[in-house]
Amino acid sequence: MKEYIANETFEKYNFSEIPFKKGEYELCEFFHCDFAEVNLSEVNFIDCEFHHCNLSLTNLNRTSFQNIKFKNCKMLGMNFSRCHDFGFSIYIEDCQLSHASFYKVNLRNTSFLNSKLHEVDFTGCDLTKARFSKSDLLNATFYNTILKEANFKESYNYIIDPELNQINKALFSLEGIQGLLSKYDIKIE
Repeated sequence: MKEYIANETFEKYNFSEIPFKKGEYELCEFFHCDFAEVNLSEVNFIDCEFHHCNLSLTNLNRTSFQNIKFKNCKMLGMNFSRCHDFGFSIYIEDCQLSHASFYKVNLRNTSFLNSKLHEVDFTGCDLTKARFSKSDLLNATFYNTILKEANFKESYNYIIDPELNQINKALFSLEGIQGLLSKYDIKIE
């Protein structure tokens, strides 16, 4: 039987050394916790917040993230495509999210604020109305991605092929325009 944990605060736990209890966590907060390489399979997180945590290489098979905030977290190599899609909703701010995969994940209205998103795979995602404010998208993959009304105005280092993605009414800055035209090997001055 899974445990139900609500309204708890976890501070400075190293779950690599202390076993993480599987169950449902609702309205919980995690501060300065280390989840690196921890198995979070079949764990449900609802209305939780993670601050200054290391979640790199966690196992996310059938993990549920519903209305979750990640702030100042290290989240390298996370595979969100293995998560439950029901109610999936995350908010990312000031995080290192490099080498993550969101393959075919519904990320409508998701905010990625001031974060490092190097080599993140957004293939097949629905990023309608997503916000990439001040985020570094170096070598991020956008293929067959829905980017309708997404906001890239303050993001940088992205390369998005308008012929391979749906970019209707997406917002881009003049400085970022070369990220849309890079495949044509032209100079913009």
